[in-house]
Amino acid sequence: MKVYGDSQSGNCYKIKLLLSLLDLNHEWIHVDILTGGTKSESFLLKNPNGQIPLLELDDGRFISESNAIMNYLASGSFYLPDDNFERAKVLQWQFFEQYSHEPYIAVARYIAKYLGLPENRKAEFESKQEGGHKALKVMESQLEKTPYLVGENLTIADISLYGYTHVAHEGGFDLSQYSSIQNWLNRIRQHPQYVGME
Repeated sequence: MKVYGDSQSGNCYKIKLLLSLLDLNHEWIHVDILTGGTKSESFLLKNPNGQIPLLELDDGRFISESNAIMNYLASGSFYLPDDNFERAKVLQWQFFEQYSHEPYIAVARYIAKYLGLPENRKAEFESKQEGGHKALKVMESQLEKTPYLVGENLTIADISLYGYTHVAHEGGFDLSQYSSIQNWLNRIRQHPQYVGME
């Protein structure tokens, strides 16, 4: 299989991390979004939405959207529960990540890290802080009760949210006030097949 992505992107990195945890052989193809790598004609033939990550299966089929890719890869593994309720809770956290977490934490990081916090984006950057902290407080509340987001075991819910949470400081978010999140980050880093963001 092939993965088209940029491992500095949280959405792409979480695929890279899951592939490492699952010990799956793959070819990683770097795509530079800042130079228009996802807008080329050849890439748009693979994913008309022009976004990474993108998974290409050995039979030539493609899967886009990071959490859809993760559900495909983790199917039948320890990281995606068989129990219907627990599986729904995984999906609940993945939707939360895309709609309540990423739009604030990932966007603030992009403005600061990739754009260098230009003057004309400072108000937008600052406006993302409240929503980002709201999402972090929701995570903190759950992680005060359980070691992982869906209970006692690491799942793709955790990997989905780890992607941008572990670099949230690059978007101006101080994680020192979230002790349960910090402990959770450390638990994930201690996994024997953990791979960091390059």
